[in-house]
Amino acid sequence: MSNMVCGQATFQSYIICTTPRSGSTLLCRMLAETGVAGQPESHFHTPSLERWLEVYGLSETDFDTRHEALRAIFDRAQSRGSSSNGLFGLRMQRGSFEHFINQVASLFPQASNDVERIQAAFGPTLFVHLFRSDKLFQAISRYKAKQTGVWHRNADGSELERMPPKGPAAYDASEIGRHLRELTALDAAWEDWFRAQQIRPMRIEYEDLSGNPQKVVTKLLSALALDPSRSTGITAPTAKLADKTNADWAARYRSEFG
Repeated sequence: MSNMVCGQATFQSYIICTTPRSGSTLLCRMLAETGVAGQPESHFHTPSLERWLEVYGLSETDFDTRHEALRAIFDRAQSRGSSSNGLFGLRMQRGSFEHFINQVASLFPQASNDVERIQAAFGPTLFVHLFRSDKLFQAISRYKAKQTGVWHRNADGSELERMPPKGPAAYDASEIGRHLRELTALDAAWEDWFRAQQIRPMRIEYEDLSGNPQKVVTKLLSALALDPSRSTGITAPTAKLADKTNADWAARYRSEFG
């Protein structure tokens, strides 16, 4: 069973298993800031080999086989996502996972399960489940970001990530409900996979991360057998987007649907 006792193994990698609007940008940026916990990003975000090649400046014509192209992609991703001590960090959204794990399986067909395949690619791996307990607020956060185009702000309030907006934020119970169902299903899929692979992941709740991010980073460094003091002085680089509108929508939705 993987990760039976966190911190008792020398990990060469970790995967943050998460869903949208769970605080992963905050966590990844703080981990990178420690200088010893890799450069965790969604290195395999878009489920497309062509897109992966583009991201890493590769061309399929440079390789004789698909296997060689995949190997080169994984090597580039590992190099980009590692810190100087060799630790590789990866953020994995559930919606990208099936394509990713299928490619890992094609690279390492001799492995008997997903964990063995991942560890064949990245070495001993700590699995981290970053999740949000309040799925309604998560759904509202996602729906509102899709409407406004603003996905993240820096700590000083300036925009960090914006996509083309569709219009101003407006309450829509059916859309909030759709996102609520989708996000619930995505986290359930992670739980199914953990059980199937006999993984006991390190659990991080969004509510704990947003309340005391430095404490969470310290705990994760310890689980990775890294110096926990590397988190000292690191502050949250992003600001919360939730405001009174989020709370009002949540109250309205609960009054309408219980």
